[in-house]
Amino acid sequence: MKDLLLITPPFTQLNTPYPATAYIKGFLNTKQFSSFQMDLGIEVILQLFSSDGLRKVFNVNIDHQHLSENSARIWALREEYIFTVDQVIKFLQNQNPTLARQICSMNFLPEASRFNQLDDLEFAFGNMGMQDKAKHLATLYLEDLSDYIVENIDADFGFSRYAERLGKSANFFDELYSKINAEETFTDHITLKILKEKLDIVQPKLVCFSVPFPGNLYSAFRCAKFIKKHYPHIQTAMGGGFPNTELRDLKDARVFEFFDFITLDDGELPLELVITGSLQNQANDDAEFKRTFLLENGNVTYKNNSNRHDYKQSEIGTPDYSDLKLNQYISVIEVANPMHSLWSDGRWNKLTMAHGCYWGKCTFCDISLDYIKIYEPISAKILVDRMEELIQQTGENGFHFVDEAAPPALMREVALEILRRNLVVTWWTNIRFEKSFTRDLCFLLKLSGCIAVSGGLEVASDRLLKLIDKGVSVEQVARVTRHFTEAGIMVHAYLMYGYPTQTVQETVDSLEMVRQLFEMGILQSGFWHQFAMTAHSPVGQNPEEFGVTPIKQEILFANNDIDFVDKTGIDHSKFSYGLKKSLFNYMHGINFEMPLQDWFDFKIPRTTIDPDYIHDCLLDEEEFSFKANSKVIFTKQISFTNQITKTKKGNSWKLTQLTFHLKTNIVKIELDQVKAQWLLEIINSYSIENSKKLTLLQLKNQYEEHLEDFELFWFSKPMQQLKENGIILSL
Repeated sequence: MKDLLLITPPFTQLNTPYPATAYIKGFLNTKQFSSFQMDLGIEVILQLFSSDGLRKVFNVNIDHQHLSENSARIWALREEYIFTVDQVIKFLQNQNPTLARQICSMNFLPEASRFNQLDDLEFAFGNMGMQDKAKHLATLYLEDLSDYIVENIDADFGFSRYAERLGKSANFFDELYSKINAEETFTDHITLKILKEKLDIVQPKLVCFSVPFPGNLYSAFRCAKFIKKHYPHIQTAMGGGFPNTELRDLKDARVFEFFDFITLDDGELPLELVITGSLQNQANDDAEFKRTFLLENGNVTYKNNSNRHDYKQSEIGTPDYSDLKLNQYISVIEVANPMHSLWSDGRWNKLTMAHGCYWGKCTFCDISLDYIKIYEPISAKILVDRMEELIQQTGENGFHFVDEAAPPALMREVALEILRRNLVVTWWTNIRFEKSFTRDLCFLLKLSGCIAVSGGLEVASDRLLKLIDKGVSVEQVARVTRHFTEAGIMVHAYLMYGYPTQTVQETVDSLEMVRQLFEMGILQSGFWHQFAMTAHSPVGQNPEEFGVTPIKQEILFANNDIDFVDKTGIDHSKFSYGLKKSLFNYMHGINFEMPLQDWFDFKIPRTTIDPDYIHDCLLDEEEFSFKANSKVIFTKQISFTNQITKTKKGNSWKLTQLTFHLKTNIVKIELDQVKAQWLLEIINSYSIENSKKLTLLQLKNQYEEHLEDFELFWFSKPMQQLKENGIILSL
């Protein structure tokens, strides 16, 4: 028996648990509340995509007279699917790696329409390993089965979402309410059977649903209805990203037929107060609440009557992944791009470097809400302590920092702390393309295990970037992506089209900028999103300032995405296919020479961007400069020293040769003996393990206590070699 059952309802990711319940469980541990957590989504997927599950799928009566050609083929091959599915799932769980050879033989898996795209992808996967290619083929196999289920069994099914359309800015509750009270779907039967089994084992007093996305909403309500009907003594609560952004104007009392409490924003304190009140059976009039909706006298009431402050990030504990079936998640590869695969392939421990966004100005973003507005970084020491705890707990040393935008200074300190502790970790995160990401900082991040970053380029137009208040230019983005790429860190860019006042010319020019970034090899991955106006963004709150007119609706349930009319009158959606198709090609390193017009089936203007614009942005970048306040870090101890004698025209002099053995090469430099001795002492005293770091000015002063002209020494050819190879970093 536990006090709480924490549930992520179907569906989110297949490869790793969504971290919200792990965060909450970690916090509850610090308060001695007992809890059990489950990812209901992955458990449903594993039951559905099993031999028993597929037998039930294919036993459902369907109209064979009106089957599509694709569904008819899948039904005809049903025994092949039933025979292979258990082995495919084990392979995707990394429990049966030798199956890759069978899968890649192309005569093991039954193939339907998803495999038609293989001719296009064969080139892209040519350089990828057998395991990755097999994962991609197995993913197509599962997507074929998904197509059959959607067409014939359950139209709302999706691998990472369920009935998403019902949750997307549903201003009224009516359609969702009707669906919840309608007959249970095929997927519902599986979901509720698993839920009942867990409720009977855990016997919680309170069930908490974390609902991050619209695609989790229906299942949360369906499960809550089941609990209210069959376990009326159990209370239910909802929190997470969806209510935080969509349900702030909630008025429909019918919602509380299913949920007793809906909390907003940071969940720790609101949930603690709900637990305290519900477990102690306090009357609502006497209980304290923090940012919580509930029903009082038949009316929806928002209660925020607690004077307590939210917990600091240092106080909420380490996420706790216990109870989750970590070895049963499945890794899929939908697109033949190594950066894209990070979201779907492999299991990642998820942490946050800082709450909120340190920039907090982008006009399309929900900067009025606490999850963006309240910026609070965590110390590097606490973060790396938590990393070590999670490695011990999960056996995994991969980390995805899920920040809105990780702060460069904190990333530097985290990297140094990782290196000081000699941890072997692999990590990636979201960033802003700040000029702070110098060549040296990117090299340090790579040394610590950073493999990838994602950041918003948005609209690759300097006019629109200023209107967005992004705080970056295209030129700056090009330089930063170059620094990451040269350090061996992959870069993914979030791209946007259809921003208010954006012209057709600006869309074409933005595509040309993106084409050049990929052609230069300084961007490895991207994704185009059409602009959506949200209620909590500056554009949504002041639409007239951005040239758009909102289409206003009465709000009784969800309120986030707002329909609008752009004064330009442009139908931006018509660009979607061409933008995404061109990007797909660029990500695979092909068709850069194709005219932009060829990606669209309608007339577009010629680009006004110079074909060498990005190339020229990178030409005049200053590689090394004297910045007095920069911290100097020595990343490598000297492996060998050797005294040598040089002669020229009868003159001889002694030098010291220093040899550095790096992982992939050897660096040798020769210095005057006195200067070499000074450098040796400095490197030994201020190696990366030493938490004390010298500024360049302090280093200069130390040098000039014994020697002359530090700048001449610092910019000499031998010292440049050390900097170019990352042995000396200035941060």
